[in-house]
Amino acid sequence: MTDSEAIKDYSGDGSVREYLSFLVGGQDYCVDIMQVREIRGGAKATTLPHSPSFMRGVINLRGTVLPIMDLACRLDMHTETDTQRNVIIVVATGERVVGLMVDAVSDILAISHEDLQPPPDLPADQQRSFVSALTIMENRMIRVLDLTAVVPSSDEEAA
Repeated sequence: MTDSEAIKDYSGDGSVREYLSFLVGGQDYCVDIMQVREIRGGAKATTLPHSPSFMRGVINLRGTVLPIMDLACRLDMHTETDTQRNVIIVVATGERVVGLMVDAVSDILAISHEDLQPPPDLPADQQRSFVSALTIMENRMIRVLDLTAVVPSSDEEAA
């Protein structure tokens, strides 16, 4: 999917959509509010052997085993992690449900399609970009995360 196609997915009719904004490594990100299931305080995750470095482990969420992803690590940000102050955003993409460990939840933003811009074409080590769009609100550059790219498929997790 090209960057312009990713933006077209956000609603070509000019309507406004809501996004949950949060901080990771001191930078602003957001996800479509419809993909958010709940927001929880940080919890100690039980680590699993042979899991990718960005997966912190699993927690018990009302009887369900929920994988926890350190979003800063997944985005290849080198930040110090203090799990006592982190927030977990439980998100769903398709049938996958995962907890994203972030620094703090900021706000709920209403963003129109016209306010979304494609990210610039930059050389990247990865074949896909985790950012599908950018927007500027209150002098802050906010990145719209593509959760289908961020949350690995079961095949990628096993690799």
